[in-house]
Amino acid sequence: LWSHMTLEENISLLLEEKTDMTAGEIRDMAALKLALVGLRGFEDYYPSEISGGMRKRAGLARAMALDPAVLFFDEPSAGLDPLSARRLDDLILELSESLGTTIILVTHELQSIFSVANNSVFLDVETRTQADVGDPRHLRDHSPSDRVRNFLRRGEAEQPGEGS
Repeated sequence: LWSHMTLEENISLLLEEKTDMTAGEIRDMAALKLALVGLRGFEDYYPSEISGGMRKRAGLARAMALDPAVLFFDEPSAGLDPLSARRLDDLILELSESLGTTIILVTHELQSIFSVANNSVFLDVETRTQADVGDPRHLRDHSPSDRVRNFLRRGEAEQPGEGS
């Protein structure tokens, strides 16, 4: 978010530059996008006047300004407390389902992986290869990669009969 702009101005910027919408339509669209992320009534606030979780949601509203088919998130819950992170995960999932938007999420947060993802790609830093791909719940128990299973279990031992 641009710190010198209100939340409405942040969302309106792309709409002004990329659409033929009138000023009134842009104002209405910015208010709608803020309402979608639970920030109705915060149009005139500056980013410094709201909490970190609210800033994350305002950034999401701005990212949705032009109704993209794909939204890319890089560590969206970084810096958030566990409750705010959970609410953000729930919001991302809800918006994805209701708007039909594909979400690409880069994260190491297991709670986010299990609550949001229905497909995942695991990259092996050491070999610089793709370690596995698939539903994270399935990979936690059945990945042929010990590293993937270990990561998804936070290093906890497998139960007898689990694994590959």
